[in-house]
Amino acid sequence: MNQPDTQGNAPLTDNSGSGGLVLPPIAQVPAGWTFAALAIGLGGGLALAFVAPGAMPGVLAVAGPAGELWLRALQATIVPLVFTGVFQTVRTASAGPMARRSLGWFVAVLAFAAIVALTVPTLILTVLPVPASAAAALRGSLGGSVPASLPGIADYLRSIVPSNVIDAAANDHMLPLILFMSIFALAVTRLVPAQRDLIALFFASIAGAMLVVIGWVLALAPLGVLALSLTVAAKSGVAAVGALAHYIVVVTTSGAVVWLAAYPFAALVARQPLGRFARNLLPVQVFALSTQSSLASLPTMLGACERLGLRSSTAEFVLPLAVALFRATSPAMNLAVVVYVAHWYGVPLTAGTMASGFVMAILISLSSVSLPGTISFIASVGPIALAMGVPVAPLALLVAVVPDLMRTLGNVTFDVAVTAAVDRFARNA
Repeated sequence: MNQPDTQGNAPLTDNSGSGGLVLPPIAQVPAGWTFAALAIGLGGGLALAFVAPGAMPGVLAVAGPAGELWLRALQATIVPLVFTGVFQTVRTASAGPMARRSLGWFVAVLAFAAIVALTVPTLILTVLPVPASAAAALRGSLGGSVPASLPGIADYLRSIVPSNVIDAAANDHMLPLILFMSIFALAVTRLVPAQRDLIALFFASIAGAMLVVIGWVLALAPLGVLALSLTVAAKSGVAAVGALAHYIVVVTTSGAVVWLAAYPFAALVARQPLGRFARNLLPVQVFALSTQSSLASLPTMLGACERLGLRSSTAEFVLPLAVALFRATSPAMNLAVVVYVAHWYGVPLTAGTMASGFVMAILISLSSVSLPGTISFIASVGPIALAMGVPVAPLALLVAVVPDLMRTLGNVTFDVAVTAAVDRFARNA
């Protein structure tokens, strides 16, 4: 039988299996294949436009519908995934004082990351905007509609609480849907264990099944991306290549700001000497960049915590929790993608729109599970885009250029920094 640790924290593992999200085998395609399909599609589309324009109608008659079908299959999986992990996060909050303290720091850092996404990309795009001709050409190639009118602040506040949660799910109203599910999860924790575990198991089963479906859809990613990129390049020319490079710079910069913020956080909050922290994190970062996995980097992070003088009881509790729930760069980079697409499509970023993105980016980051980059990209960015009224069509093309290296680098660095902060405050307590 599981017993609380010395800090009074209940174990986070559920040996009974009730309500835990056990991931089934998920089909995965190497990211290199998808990126190669993107390069071939862009090259083929440019060649088609400049060398054999007469063949363009026939090729696009096949490639266009094929890419659109794959895009629609991808969009169909977004709504069910908002349920993933909500119960796990709520249960963690009741696991003991160290768990609550860890979650508090997680939320604080994620909020900072979301603010970075709402400011840094906009500043970059003000100085280096997407060329108007490129934006117009890409909008015409990818499609996606922009709302004809934006709700006022009163309408926005009324929309947060859905009158019909089924209708909210059917119409992709992400923010009211996920807020309702969060409140529902809190209510479920008040049920007797048998009822609570039954509901948690039900939603875990739905999440697992949807992840399998996403795996099947993304197994066709090289073909879908090839068709989409060929169509885009043929219609928009070299503008497509320039816009994708511009996108990578903007999103990677947002993640880099969060990664660099981990160092002053460790020095000021965790009271770790900056030089010692940086030296001990270097082996972790090298390993993380080689594996592109926070989970695989867990042993090296535990070693760094030992060298930093952190208590093993803290590190062995907080780091697995951080790997499961805490992805420091996710709000910054996921929300930055949506902000970029909003500028791309001319969607105004009103106070209500940004508030929706801010809340959704944090909730989605906490309630998602650790998955390969392409799967987590759609599961995390799609709901934010829907909540902000931003077209999701470009995500099918952008999934081929997910900057995972910066994500992993920032995540492992902040995992250790937050663990050090929790350890410091636990000692004081």
